Amino acid sequence: MANNEIIGVLIILINCIFSYKGFTDRTFFEKYKFEIEKLTLDKDYKVLITSGFLHVDWLHLLFNMLSLYAFSGPIEIIFGSGTYLLIYFASLIGGNLLALYIHRHHSDYSAVGASGAVSGIIFASIALFPGIEIGMFGIPAHIPGWIYGVVYILYSMYGVKSKRDNIGHEAHLGGALIGMLTAVMLYPESIKSNYLPVLLILTPSLVFIYLIITKPHFLLIDNFYFKTHKKYYSVDHKYNEEKVDRQKEIDRLLDKISKSGIEGLTSAERKRLEEYSKLMK
Repeated sequence: MANNEIIGVLIILINCIFSYKGFTDRTFFEKYKFEIEKLTLDKDYKVLITSGFLHVDWLHLLFNMLSLYAFSGPIEIIFGSGTYLLIYFASLIGGNLLALYIHRHHSDYSAVGASGAVSGIIFASIALFPGIEIGMFGIPAHIPGWIYGVVYILYSMYGVKSKRDNIGHEAHLGGALIGMLTAVMLYPESIKSNYLPVLLILTPSLVFIYLIITKPHFLLIDNFYFKTHKKYYSVDHKYNEEKVDRQKEIDRLLDKISKSGIEGLTSAERKRLEEYSKLMK
């Protein structure tokens, strides 16, 4: 290990220590994981960072840390520790902010993992090192980095839109995009020799995010997964289901008030009731 790789190794070590603490202490895990209401109601913004140092299990941690180690060295050695840290944390926060935006109305959404930051480091490498090749674990063959990037981005967009698994595609997409943009802004000269791969990756990502922001219903689709796993699950059904769930929550809170008074509500429940009352006006 070279002396100028020390920050990358320290980040990996902190991930391991923090994750192990989360594995063995459920209270610690719950306190520092990413949850929508921690941000929208409690304004607990630290979870945008702390959740990136927690992992679900050892396999999740191992995969992320091996990926991070494989790509950390070149960026830190050539561009310095400051650049590495800026890309890492910008990608981590950017990925979680995209997840927050997409799931801002889903109070039960939660997430952990360094995947957003790792994606940012990988995609910064694709932008900064023309001709980089990426290999899969256990597979001797390598593919050009830009091909990996395009496939990864398209798969992430499909994952965000289909919602067919429990993977944080939003954080992956946001982290990858912010990592590449940060690298390009720091070293714009990289565009001269690598403009086509960067454009092939950034263009669909930015268009996708633009559609999410300007046309929120873009994410509400009927797809094969919902048709086969949730019968009659249409966009209208989703809207009505959310209304029913919201009314059930209001009824639960009102019932709690009738039994123990307004003082019986937690601060989070009071804020939630206030938000519901605004929606009903």
